[in-house]
Formats: sequence, structure tokens, C-alpha cells
Amino acid sequence: MRSTRPARAALLLAALPLVLVACGDDDGDSAAPSDAPSSAPAADAGDAAAFPVTVDTANGPVELTEQPEKIVSLSATATEMLFAIGAGEAVVAADSYSNYPAEAPTTELSAFEPNVEAIVGYDPDLVVASNDPGELVSGLSAIGIPAIVLPAAATLDDTYTQLEQLGAVTGHVGDAAEVVGTMQSDIDELVAQVPADAPPVTYYHELDANLYTVTSGTFIGEIYAMAGLANVADEAPDAAGGYPQLSPEFIVTANPEIVFFADGGAGGVTADDIAARPGWDQLTAVQQDRIVEVDPDIASRWGPRIVDFLRVVVEERAALATVD
Repeated sequence: MRSTRPARAALLLAALPLVLVACGDDDGDSAAPSDAPSSAPAADAGDAAAFPVTVDTANGPVELTEQPEKIVSLSATATEMLFAIGAGEAVVAADSYSNYPAEAPTTELSAFEPNVEAIVGYDPDLVVASNDPGELVSGLSAIGIPAIVLPAAATLDDTYTQLEQLGAVTGHVGDAAEVVGTMQSDIDELVAQVPADAPPVTYYHELDANLYTVTSGTFIGEIYAMAGLANVADEAPDAAGGYPQLSPEFIVTANPEIVFFADGGAGGVTADDIAARPGWDQLTAVQQDRIVEVDPDIASRWGPRIVDFLRVVVEERAALATVD
């Protein structure tokens, strides 16, 4: 069986409770999208460092009077975004799941149970998190340290908004606009490769060996839909939550044409494991050697590398069309 090996092993099972709630960031990011306003302040893309600046975030309006010089990131996605927009030099510490890019200052800081005292030890003038378990924001606010919460994206537009917000609060407005523009251009090019009249291809995306998956109503599902794929999980009895647990019988009956799995890596499942499951030898995906491993980091984080995930999906879609 073919397998696209992830560059790094991910502890998906350890973070599965978060994955199942919302956008499935298995690397310490929040999985609960917020209804709070998330619009970045209006600013000219060339205005690189306009301070003071206020952004509306999941934890309310946050004002920064000066450009931050020491940032602590408690979100693997935010870490990737900060480096992508040119603010990486200001990041003095990142949480234990921030494994990309290589130069990220990964520490033992926990995104699940943040320790305010440990965070303060880095003397930050900005803290970025993807959720607020406990009293993180209030604790930092009490000692004058601004914090912004950027929750898991529900749509691509949320990703663009968060990049723009980080650009505003770090003084990299133009850089953030450039990253957003490049992402949009790359995504448009990839989507254009999918013939408009191409019949939909069915797929199953595996989050873990217990057969938890995603529906089209999730961020991950949106990416697949853009590539012209139809999600077999949309017909599951508990699909309304976005992250149903399927039965082996349901999957065999649905007979997906492609199986994507994000639970590989060190100690995880393999394409051969999936093919050997009872009854799965009847799946079209197995018979046509369409079991594809995807990097769980790229598939679950909603930063700039989501373009790489879409590229994998589009290439698999194109390969299947060529066979047909």
C-alpha cells in the first residue's frame, strides 16, 4: 500500500478529545471555534507597524500600545503563522507541540494546562493561545501582559482573519497580507485543476484507529470538498457533530474510493494495517491501492501549510481520474 509518510510523528491519540470537539488540532491547539468577533482592524497593507492597535479576538478587544518584542505562543498553529508572517524573531517561547518550523523555540510550556508563572518567566509582552483553559487570560491581564485567543478555524476565511490579526498585533501587516494573498492564489490554482464536470470521488478521513472521522461541515472537510471529494461520513447517524465515530460496517457499506488516514507515524497504523481490517479488502480504496497517509500536523492545523494538505488531496483526486 502507498503511504505518504509524515515528516514528524504526532501524538494524535493523546489529543483526540480536542480533535473530536472541533477542528481537530492534535497538537495542543484549541478545538472549539468561537462565536466572538474576530475581525482585524482596518489598516493599509503597507502600514507595517501602526501602534497602538486593537484587535477583536475570542477573548474580546485586546490593545497593544507598542510592537511586541517577546512573544510566547501556546498554539502550534499560531507559531507557524507567526513565523510565516515574519514575526518569528520575536517568539521567545512556544508550547511543547510547536514543532514547526525547525527554528521555533519549542519549550515544555503546556497549551492544555498553561502555567502563568512559567509563561511570565519569559518576560513576554504578548501571549498567543488557541484556547483559555482556566484563568490564563485573566491571570496574565492582572499583571499587565496582553493575551489573544485565536481558536480553531471553522473555515478558510477564519485562517485568513487570524493571519491578519497576528500581522496587526506584531507590526507585520503587509507581510500577513502577502501570506494571505499567496495562500489564496495557490488554493485557487489547485482548485482550478479539478474539472468542474468531474464526478465526485468518495473518501473517508481517519482521525484515529477507533474510526473517528470528520464530515464536510468541518474545516478539514471543507478542504476535501474544494478538491471535489464527497465525504461518506456525511451520512453517518451522528454526523451532525462534525466528528462522528463510524462503525466498520458503515465504512464497508459506504465503500469509499480513497481512504486518507492521519493516525500513522511512529506507533500509529499503517496502510497495510488498514487494508487488513476484516472486510476492508472489499473496499474500492483498498482494491485500487488508494490508502493515503497524511501528515496529521498539516491536516489539523489551520495555518499556511493547509495549502500543502490541499495539494495532496488534489493530486490524489487527479491520479484517480487518470486511472478512470
